[in-house]
Parts: sequence; structure tokens; C-alpha cells
Amino acid sequence: MPGALAVALPALLALAWLRSGPGRLWGSEAPAGLQRELARRQRDLGRLAAVIQARAPRPRPRPAGRAWGCADVARAAAGASVVGAGITKVVVRAALPPAGREVALKSVHDAGRDVRRCVQQHGHPSGCRRLAAYKLLKEATLLQGLEHPGIIQLHGQCYDSSADPEMKITSILELGTPLEMIELLQTPWEKRFKICLDLVELLHYLANSPLGSIALLDFQPRQFVIVDGALKVTDLDDVSTEELSCQTDEDCLLEFPTRNFSHKCSTRGTCEGINERRNLFNAYRYFFTYLLPHTAPSVLQPLLKDILNATGDLRYGTNETLRSFQKVLHLYKSGLYLPKKPSHLKEYVALKGFGSGTAEDYKCWPSYSHSGCVLSVHNAKEAADICSSHSQCQHFIITPQKTWTGRPLALFQSSSAVLIPGSDTVVYMKRSAVSKGKPLTRSPNESRDAGEKTLTGANSSPPRR
Repeated sequence: MPGALAVALPALLALAWLRSGPGRLWGSEAPAGLQRELARRQRDLGRLAAVIQARAPRPRPRPAGRAWGCADVARAAAGASVVGAGITKVVVRAALPPAGREVALKSVHDAGRDVRRCVQQHGHPSGCRRLAAYKLLKEATLLQGLEHPGIIQLHGQCYDSSADPEMKITSILELGTPLEMIELLQTPWEKRFKICLDLVELLHYLANSPLGSIALLDFQPRQFVIVDGALKVTDLDDVSTEELSCQTDEDCLLEFPTRNFSHKCSTRGTCEGINERRNLFNAYRYFFTYLLPHTAPSVLQPLLKDILNATGDLRYGTNETLRSFQKVLHLYKSGLYLPKKPSHLKEYVALKGFGSGTAEDYKCWPSYSHSGCVLSVHNAKEAADICSSHSQCQHFIITPQKTWTGRPLALFQSSSAVLIPGSDTVVYMKRSAVSKGKPLTRSPNESRDAGEKTLTGANSSPPRR
């Protein structure tokens, strides 16, 4: 990448400004309409940089370790593979030297709809690519001014100074897994609740960010990724850091495909709070509606229904929504949601030092394992109640694996499952199964505990919060 420079963001912005005064392009002259659009993008970027400088004067600290730049991007480009492409940008997966850490490289999508539509209108490919590059600069600027676990991390930027007049920019970002809603719908409720909680915490931050209230204008599941089990927004080029100006309440109408909401025009002439409300309703219609209620513990269902109704009617702001989520989380982690009734645990015999020798057994939904029935439980009492409600279940094992809430995973198995000695777990077997004289063990010299091997892969350590 000849002429490439890896620079800090303020210097990168200054460089982009200096090398392209308003409307100035190298090479053939751009049409007047394109020049006006370029000048407008530059002004918007300059205003955003000024807001960040005024409201968040201290630069965001870089993560410890080596900073990556253009030389690393050039070496990694040969082995990069495309993981996503939108109307403006393309994202590739690359391994950067020397340790081969995988990152996402984001650059202008030459074949994307934004560039193609611009070329059709103005007939100036290099100017159109430059216009799209301003979105990358805006996103990098925002990523420097905002810091939250729910926002993708920017590792560095690369500016190719030989690419004028295109102003070729590459952002080096934390790599995430695209959000697949169909897959999420098939996961246990606890995982889906975490995705919604992560989103609420992010929206609470955006409503109170150092740059003011921020609206995600292109709010879609595809704008989010999963990193180490946590939800993160990865596209910030299409956001608003300013709330609508208004003269009357009619100027503050919040419109969605299914319904509209009225909003007050403040005495300062702005629709204060409208960005927060826009984000919350989009969270309701894209995330909460699908992920919150299904297969949740029955005692928590009324609380979750209240959250859905309040966010769907925009009666809650981010403060009230976050408090409601935290209340549900507390009840769930503490076990206070469990019904007050006699436990079935007395119907089970605890066999210490045994583990499962069966990799596959009966399945339940939604399970943490595709080959068996593995569920999150508060304690052995809840596991006993679950086992007693399954006609196939004859015993269960409280495994060492934990979910993100700290709850253990329990393996539920039928009478056909074989138990082996030499494990540090406890098997809770139905007294009726023990009285029938079912053989419990096989030789410990035979194959290892395949069921526990399956569990080890089914759930990793709790994600960072």
C-alpha cells in the first residue's frame, strides 16, 4: 500500500481536510452537484469533530499492546475473506501480524449501492468513492468519542495518501459474529435476555453520551454483532447526535411503519428526548418482541409483558427500561422467581463421584446442547422439579459449567444413560430407578465421560460484561 499512513484520528481528520478543501478534487473536475455534496459532508464531519473536542476533550485511551496500521493491513489483505457488505461499506476478516489476531477491516464498497447510485447520477467514480469515504471517517470519529462495552472497538485507521482523489480509508475494528435472529430464537431464554439487556444498557448510554443523545437512524439487527457473547453495535456512520429542531409539536412526530407517536417541542426549539424514544421503539420492534417472552420462567412473564407494553407504547424511557431489566435479572439470579411449593428433590438419591458416560440422550428445548437436554438451573431443587416434569428423565447432574449469570448447567438423562465412577460431580437419581436395580456403572478404564465432553463445548466461560 504505497503512500499509506497510519495516524491518530485527529491527525487523520486534519489530513483529510487539508488535502481536500471544500469542493476540491484531484484529477478531472467533479460536477457541481457532487462538489456541493462533498462540501456538505466535510462540514458535517468538521462539526462532529468540534463537538467531540468540546464535550469529550480527553482522547479515548488506546488498548494496551501494539497498535496496527497500514503496513499490517497490506500484509493481511492477501488472506482476507469477505464477511459482510452493505450499501456503503465492505467488511473483511483478516489476521494481522505478528500474532495473527483476527480483526475486521472496513472500507468503501466500490460495488455498493451508494457508490453505484452516485456514479449513475454524477458520472464521477473517484469523487463518489470519496463521498462514501466520509462515512468511514464519521464512524471512526464517533468511535473515538464514545466508549461503551456495547460499541465495537476501533483498533486503528489507515489512510492511503496515494489514493487521491478517492481518500482511501480502512478502519481496523474488533471482529464480531453477525447477529442471526433465526438462530437466536432457538437459543435458551437466558441468552436471549442477555442480548436484550446488553441492548438496553447501550441505549441508556447513547441517551446520555458525552456527545448528547444519539439516535441510531439505521436501526436493524444487521447493524449489530456478537463479541465474546456480548451484543455490540458495529455501524455508527448513520447516526444523529442532534435532536430535531421544531417550532410546534407537529414538527416532532415520530413515525414508524406500524404506528406514530407525538412528541413535545421544547421551549428551546428542539424535540428533546426524541432520539431516545426512537431507539427504544426500534429495540422493541426488532429485539424485545421476539427475544424476551418466549420460554421465560412463568413467574417472570408478567414483568416481561410490562416491559413489552411500556416500550411498545413508549411509556418508558431508557432509565425506566433499564431498571425493569435489572429487576428481572435480580429475581432470576437470586432464585426469587421460583414458585413456593414443595420440592421434588426428596424423590432423588444423591450419588457422589459419578458422571455420565453417554454422549447423546433425550433432547429438550431450548437446550444448551444439541445432543442432549442441558438447562440452566438455580440449584438442585429446581433441577429436580424439571426432571420430574420430563417423562424421560430418570436422573440429572449439576455440572461445573456456569452461564453468564453464574447459574450452573444441569444435564438431564433417561434410564438408558450409563453412569461411570471417578467423576467429581453428583448424580441425582430417582429413587424409583434405584429400587429397580438399574446397573449404574461401567469400567472407569473404558471411554471417558462423553456426556461431560459435550457439555464442555456447549458453554464457555461467562462473557465479559
